[in-house]
Amino acid sequence: MSAEHALGRDLPLPPAPRPEGEIAHVGGVPVSTLSLQALIDRMLAEAPVRRILGQRALLVFDCNGQGLSMNATDPAFARDLAQADLIHADGQVIVMASRWLGGPVIVDRSSTTDMFTDSLKPAARAGVSYYLLGADEGVNAACARKIVEMAPGLKVAGRRNGFWRPEEEDAIIDAINAAAPDVLWVGTGKPREQAFCVRNRDRIKAGWIVSCGGLFNYITGDYPRAPLWMQKAGLEWLHRMATRPRQLAWRYITTNPHALWLIWKHRHG
Repeated sequence: MSAEHALGRDLPLPPAPRPEGEIAHVGGVPVSTLSLQALIDRMLAEAPVRRILGQRALLVFDCNGQGLSMNATDPAFARDLAQADLIHADGQVIVMASRWLGGPVIVDRSSTTDMFTDSLKPAARAGVSYYLLGADEGVNAACARKIVEMAPGLKVAGRRNGFWRPEEEDAIIDAINAAAPDVLWVGTGKPREQAFCVRNRDRIKAGWIVSCGGLFNYITGDYPRAPLWMQKAGLEWLHRMATRPRQLAWRYITTNPHALWLIWKHRHG
């Protein structure tokens, strides 16, 4: 049974309000308090309906220490981040901060990698389709193959590497729209992926558009993930810096202290 037939075209669109009780203000950024599982459940239930009804795609960005720092120092990134319909806690420091601050508490960390991998089998069962945009051609293709192995029956509506010239962007949008994915995953890194999503959200025919950074490289194993205890302790950044020092050392050395200062600065909301 197709998603269109199962859902029906006369169903009302699930509401997407962001009441204050569901938002934790961390370091100057409004972050959803939804748990990882609740975020996945909402995506799988809502994205196909939004696409079928031709509604504007829900724009979903992540928040971590780097994002807090960039939001305070890069005006263009801050403007793009503010356009998100939902910002989730990709970094454990964001979750911890919500507990320190005394306001609404973020249930748990919803790393983009976990959000993606944990959603694969349920998406396959529900017939929810994904489009992968980002990484280099080899990684993108390998990721598409890997996730079908991980979740047999998963609908990969299409894929495209993350390297293109400005004049190619219209053709990329046309290809995405021809594939009509329920969820478009955009992994070209901050701030490029946020700018792309905001610039094209009204042209893209998808249910959800989710920024995902280096996700595809983690799925293929090109980027190793930290042990679970480091993830839970908020030390995944240290593992990343140790395993990819040339690419990430300066980023974490500069953005982590700044993010902590921003959390303190904005501790009253």
